[in-house]
Amino acid sequence: MSSVLEHRRDYLRLMRQFTLDKGFFTVTDIQKSAGIPRSTAQDWVTRLLREGCVLLRDEKRGRSPARYAAISAVPSSTCRRIFTTVDDACVEIYHDCMSGACAAFCGHHHALAGGVLTRVERDGTLLRESGHLGSSEISIGLFPKSAVGVCGIERTNDLIVQHIRCIGGPAYSLSDMMGRAEGVVHVESQHTGHLVEGRVCTQALMKVTIGIDDTDSQEGGATFALALALLNHVSRIKGVLPISHHVAMLNPSVFRKTAGNSASFIEVAVQPGRYSALVEKTQKFLSDESLSAEWGLAVRKGLIVPEGLREYGRMVRTRVIPRTVAEATAESFGIQLIGGEGVIGALGAVALTGLSHDILLDPTRNDF
Repeated sequence: MSSVLEHRRDYLRLMRQFTLDKGFFTVTDIQKSAGIPRSTAQDWVTRLLREGCVLLRDEKRGRSPARYAAISAVPSSTCRRIFTTVDDACVEIYHDCMSGACAAFCGHHHALAGGVLTRVERDGTLLRESGHLGSSEISIGLFPKSAVGVCGIERTNDLIVQHIRCIGGPAYSLSDMMGRAEGVVHVESQHTGHLVEGRVCTQALMKVTIGIDDTDSQEGGATFALALALLNHVSRIKGVLPISHHVAMLNPSVFRKTAGNSASFIEVAVQPGRYSALVEKTQKFLSDESLSAEWGLAVRKGLIVPEGLREYGRMVRTRVIPRTVAEATAESFGIQLIGGEGVIGALGAVALTGLSHDILLDPTRNDF
């Protein structure tokens, strides 16, 4: 999304919030809240007034400034973020919504429609969908048909284009809301009778999974907490978008452990040119924040987990794995290991990515 569209979305959201809170806003309100020059704030108020998004409630009178109001207090978009990662012909679509109910609605109907999507799952407000490049006919309509579905995914240079077909509420979302979500470059839509068909364009990002282990000590700390802090830290890097944080239980019988022997992994979407910065900042963060000198880090690019890597995930839950095995496994699958003995568990966490929470948290479950 261009910087102009991002600014428009942010300033309009701010104006709507002021309107909800006190019924109006002034140019000074926008200037101070956004931390921008007064002339810039005035320019945006004037522009949005001209576009019909804002109305003038009270003219300027003496020392009393003009008061404005956003025309609609309805959220400009219930879609917070929409972005995609790609690995050859495989694509993952991430749709972070303001509402878990809305995410559940879209997930239900997308799964019902099928099309090019092969897997649909929801974690709170995040809808996560796996699919493949190509197209597939879908049937959209009133109940019992699906109200919305993805009938095609294509890659055009560095963009992923979703072809969506829908009616009713989803059609309103496609034509009026999705274009305002963070991560969306462009949306095109057209009406054909009651149906709306559209193209949602997002950057073709790379998925990176980062496993960490052995960051705590007998005196304190917790790997899961440090992993969550790491996710927040790297999300500040330009070109890095957070996806998820997970805890994975490993072999509970390992003698050298601080508690239950759990590792953690995070998933992020990364612009390819920002990968090196991501690894560098991750390594520095763990080195600075870990309470153990044996902290370990495993970094893997890609969507599909090979069966050989899955087998390592099973092994790390049932055996005591020497570092040499971890290093040989990582090398064979192009995974970067950094740090001390914690790389054994960190690689195990990476090997378990993509599994359900029920499996991740039960070390006796190796049925995957």
